[in-house]
Formats: sequence, C-alpha cells, structure tokens
Amino acid sequence: MIKNINFLFVTFFGIGTIRYAPGTIASLITTVFLFSTFHILNLPNTIILIILLIIFFSSFYAVSNYINDLSDKDPKEVVIDEVIGQSLPIYLYEVAHGTTKEFGESILFYIYIFILFRFFDIKKPFPINYFDKKFKNSFGVIFDDIVAGLYVVLTLIIFMIFKTNFFT
Repeated sequence: MIKNINFLFVTFFGIGTIRYAPGTIASLITTVFLFSTFHILNLPNTIILIILLIIFFSSFYAVSNYINDLSDKDPKEVVIDEVIGQSLPIYLYEVAHGTTKEFGESILFYIYIFILFRFFDIKKPFPINYFDKKFKNSFGVIFDDIVAGLYVVLTLIIFMIFKTNFFT
C-alpha cells in the first residue's frame, strides 16, 4: 500500500506513466493547477507555499525510496521533480512585488514560464547538466529541475529589466 502511494506521488498520480512527454504533461498540468489556485480559487500565497514545501520535502524521501532498487536513477516516470521545478518560477512570479496580477498578463507569463522551464529542463545548460549527471540520487533528480526553475526566474528578471529600461 505504501509503495503504491509512493508510486502515485513520484509519478504525479500516474502522469509519469504516459508514454509520450510525461515531463511536459506534468509541467503543463502543474501550470494549469497553479493558475487555478492563484487566479480562480484565489488561495492565499501562504497556503500554496505550504503545499509546495510539503511536496518539496516529501519528494526527497519518495524519490529516494522509488529509485533505490532501480538501475536507472532518473527514470522518466518520476515527474514530481518537474512539478517542483515548474512551481518555483510560477510561485515567485505570483508573489513578486506583492501586487495583483491582471488575468491576461498572468496567462501570458504562465505560458512564458512553461515554455522556458521545458526549454531549460530539456536542454540542461550548465549547471543543470552537472546536477543531472553528478548526483545519481533523489537530490540530483530534483535539484536539476530546481536549477531549471531558477534559470526561468533569472530569464524573466532580465526580460523585465530590458523591458523597463529600453521599451517603455
């Protein structure tokens, strides 16, 4: 029973078992879920943060437990790392500046965040590739996606600086 619950957690309720692009599908569902929680359900930022932190800390144990007996230490069905990596830039976007985001603007930024995260997660520029190759454990599985999420944040910050300084 616990093994089944762990499997459902690391595969994000079985999404990781989808044959084609499970990471992309998990990222897309995460994006839609977070958009709904922030803009439709209007849940407080602290509640969403608590949920994300529980997922984050639980994932280290769950992924470690799941990959323990596997030869592949980063199996494609494990997509909870994409959920975490995709959540990071979305959450930071939502809490940035403490201002209310317009619905249309938020949709555009969610699309940008989704595309940028998938780009960095697939291409794995340094140091994402370092964590992916060097650490063959739950830390490596999760942390490369966290770094990809941070790359998205950095890209958006640079974009906003250029937009503010050169295009207003």
